[in-house]
Amino acid sequence: MPKKLTKRATKKAAKKASKQAGVGLSFENVIASVSRLHTEFLRQATRAVNVSLTLRNWLIGLYIAEFEQHGRDRAVYGENLIDELSRRLQALKLDGCERSQLIRCRQFYRCYPQISATASHQLPQIGATVPHLLQVIVTNGVTAENEEIPRHSGQEILEKLSYSHIVLLLAIDDPYKRAFYEMECMKGNWSVRELKRQIGSLYFERTALSTNKAKLREIVKQRAEVEEPKLIIRDPMVFEFLDLKPSEAVLEEDMERRMLNKLQELLLELGHGFCFEARQKRILIDGEYFFVDLVFYHRILRCHVLFELKMTDFKPDYMGQLHTYVNWYRENMRTEHDQPPIGILLCTGKSEALVKYATAGMDNKLFVSRYLAQLPTQEELLRITREE
Repeated sequence: MPKKLTKRATKKAAKKASKQAGVGLSFENVIASVSRLHTEFLRQATRAVNVSLTLRNWLIGLYIAEFEQHGRDRAVYGENLIDELSRRLQALKLDGCERSQLIRCRQFYRCYPQISATASHQLPQIGATVPHLLQVIVTNGVTAENEEIPRHSGQEILEKLSYSHIVLLLAIDDPYKRAFYEMECMKGNWSVRELKRQIGSLYFERTALSTNKAKLREIVKQRAEVEEPKLIIRDPMVFEFLDLKPSEAVLEEDMERRMLNKLQELLLELGHGFCFEARQKRILIDGEYFFVDLVFYHRILRCHVLFELKMTDFKPDYMGQLHTYVNWYRENMRTEHDQPPIGILLCTGKSEALVKYATAGMDNKLFVSRYLAQLPTQEELLRITREE
């Protein structure tokens, strides 16, 4: 009997506490609370992913730098160390281990040695050598590239900068200039796109020349795009780290997806020799990721055919972008038996559609004509647009 009374009393107390907690809780309060919860936990999740990615790349740099200096068999590999390391890691299907990325990891380790103290506290025992290496570095102290430059703590770097931010900063050779953008980016919570824009607009140089630096900083602050969780999730480096497929990571509008589906189906049905190769093909150019909408290999012409779809009216920049993709494919994907690749740009507007063929690197007009004869006509491509 006392046991039943205890359970009843506990249930009654819980009900009373719940009622008291809900006093004054309106429907709008519920909406606002759920919204805050969602935003905060999304922010925490994206921050955790970013910290893991950044630490992973810093530790890769640590391993490379330490092996180059103290590795038992480092002399065996010599100058070919990075090439061989990249080859072996990619054979294990590890993403983000191309030669240029490994070199950047090593640079990251050397430019941001202060992360060692934070890493030694945050890392689990993932390997016997990691804690030992970190302990040696922390005990012996770190050597910054220039001790006069104010440096943020490793914790601040990990929490306030994504690895994509760091990649942009590492591309700046001048340590003072890099420290300036690092500080401004962290203070303003800039997005990666905003940091890139400010570097491109010479904000550092303009600040040095400005007679009213406070006013310039205020103007930049008002116009700056700040970092949001959704921008971090869409970061190509993040989805590469999470081993997501490009089609899963690139957020396409429904209309664009339907158009690409239709275009892909048509080309395969035409029987002109198109062999489907990739969709949202990711390519890396000078440290930045780009995506080609559709990539086919044409077995008759023996060349790659790249399709770019833009859901707006034609802009000259679009053609320059397509030329860049075509040139990249010619330099990096073309074999000795392949003909030069070509690109097809399909632009759509509210009332018209436009098709442009890019034949970058093809000087022979007869050769160009032969290409065009084997490709779908502009009328066929325009028909898809109008039907959609």
